[in-house]
Amino acid sequence: MRQTTLGFIIQGRKILLAMKKRGFGVWLYNWFWWKLEKRETVEQAMIREANEEIWINILEQEKIWVLNFIFKWKEDWNQSVNVFFINKFSWNIEESEEMKPYWFELDKIPYDKMWEDDKIWLPEVLNWQKNIEYDFVFDENEKLSSYKKTK
Repeated sequence: MRQTTLGFIIQGRKILLAMKKRGFGVWLYNWFWWKLEKRETVEQAMIREANEEIWINILEQEKIWVLNFIFKWKEDWNQSVNVFFINKFSWNIEESEEMKPYWFELDKIPYDKMWEDDKIWLPEVLNWQKNIEYDFVFDENEKLSSYKKTK
């Protein structure tokens, strides 16, 4: 299963999401999600891609979760996502050709324009629960078919 990273940025009562403009998950709000390059740690991948895609410099982060996404009909999409909370960063957050960032109030998160699994696990993250792991299985229409909390 491919290793990836996902970084959360929350400031005050707002969360940073981005509209995916191309590729996997196009036209859905998501987070900044990164694939590892050869010989790269998950931390290094997150820092590199955050700088390349949205022009932020991550200064401090904390790994809080693991989310496993399984697409039985398209196995190259399977991934184990290492979820980080980005505690400190410097930024000039801007739109890239892949993502357009937006700040949302925590009580106005657009779950209807996000992956189905987000409404299951994101409230737990927002309640600062840590060290949790989920497995999510999606069908050929990219709809959630099953899930379980594994840790």
